[in-house]
Amino acid sequence: MHIHILGICGTFMGGIAVIARQAGHKVTGCDANVYPPMSTQLQSQDIDLIEGFDPAQIDLKPDLFVIGNVISRGNPLMEEILDHGLAFVSGPQWLYENVLRGKWVLAAAGTHGKTTTTSMLAWILEYAGLNPGFLIGGVPINFGTSARATESAFFVIEADEYDTAFFDKRSKFIHYMPRTAILNNLEFDHADIFPDVAAIENQFHHFVRTIPGNGLIVANGREQSMKRVLARGVWSKVELLGVDEGWVARPRDEHAFDVFFEGGPRGTVSWVLLGEHNCHNALAALAAARHAGVPVTKGIEALAEFRNVKRRMEVRGMVNDVTVYDDFAHHPTAIETTIAGLRSKVNGARILAVLEPRSNTLKMGVMKDALAGSLAGADLVFCFTRGLGWDAAPVLAPLGAKAVCFDDLQKMTEAITSASRPGDHVLVMSNGGFGGIHTKLLEALER
Repeated sequence: MHIHILGICGTFMGGIAVIARQAGHKVTGCDANVYPPMSTQLQSQDIDLIEGFDPAQIDLKPDLFVIGNVISRGNPLMEEILDHGLAFVSGPQWLYENVLRGKWVLAAAGTHGKTTTTSMLAWILEYAGLNPGFLIGGVPINFGTSARATESAFFVIEADEYDTAFFDKRSKFIHYMPRTAILNNLEFDHADIFPDVAAIENQFHHFVRTIPGNGLIVANGREQSMKRVLARGVWSKVELLGVDEGWVARPRDEHAFDVFFEGGPRGTVSWVLLGEHNCHNALAALAAARHAGVPVTKGIEALAEFRNVKRRMEVRGMVNDVTVYDDFAHHPTAIETTIAGLRSKVNGARILAVLEPRSNTLKMGVMKDALAGSLAGADLVFCFTRGLGWDAAPVLAPLGAKAVCFDDLQKMTEAITSASRPGDHVLVMSNGGFGGIHTKLLEALER
């Protein structure tokens, strides 16, 4: 089959392209911006890419158009597809019908930690010899790719609550039909499509309704939002995270924690990751893997060799004893936990937090009042304000003189470089490329 993917350079749609190609399909695609690294990854799979959405692309005569959720009515190629009555489908629906159906799907959902938890889970199954297929919204360092197709009965997927397509406003995860589901946490996010947290809870409950009676839900036992979701009805077994009757992590030091399940000790994880949030993610992965038949002891062995995900506290370099990190944090809760995780590692050393509020939710200013509190654990804060629809200076005023705002990337880079001194840790946080600031900082520090 020849499929042509609209919006192919997004992480999810690019993953579908890789899986489809590995499954033997001819794959082509287009996007508004075709550039490395995604373009390079796709081209290495013999996937032809086209810049833009020229209506003439229907002359490729694919068997099916697969539509990403960045595509809207008015897109010239989409309008041509509709006018000619050509066959099209959303990415999540194509994935279920062509890959997931008939497999044991393990899905990790939640406002935070989806990518890391999915990566941990895929690695545990890999370590146990189950050779899972997977589709992840990032690149796990253990695998070096965000997606793959295998003959295994198991498939691990990051289950996003974002909408499916312009013609299907259900959350993506509604399509996946997992037997094992992780509900890691639930907070308000995606203000561009959800009016409030109740709307997100509604989608999570729809997700719960798709899980079979012989399935397992691994759910955060501490959050009221998750309790409300489960109170609306559950038809599967539930194991809770963070409560004594379920799964608990008890830290030994910054790189080790003990695992308990139903009050009994199950072993100790010793690894390279940092922070309480990653211990929580690990518990979720261990519980889900156990449901798929992997003993907890084997899962603990696997986590000792887990090397995290690119752009999750990834060290981009060290110059003159100044370390520069790249992290995907783009929600106040994620920002706070990321800083806390780094603080547990560096103790009293200075943390220079560099933030680009780039997500739709932050750009709209919906959570701006939580930003100052989330950044309070840093010693200095640099905020890039270009493209914001609100004034960041008064929002960060509670941080006093330690917070400064810039709308010029070069000037901000110079200010960070000037403020840095040996022993500092520069934590760059954005869900985008941030103008290549990591490289700019390292080069400036070198000079």
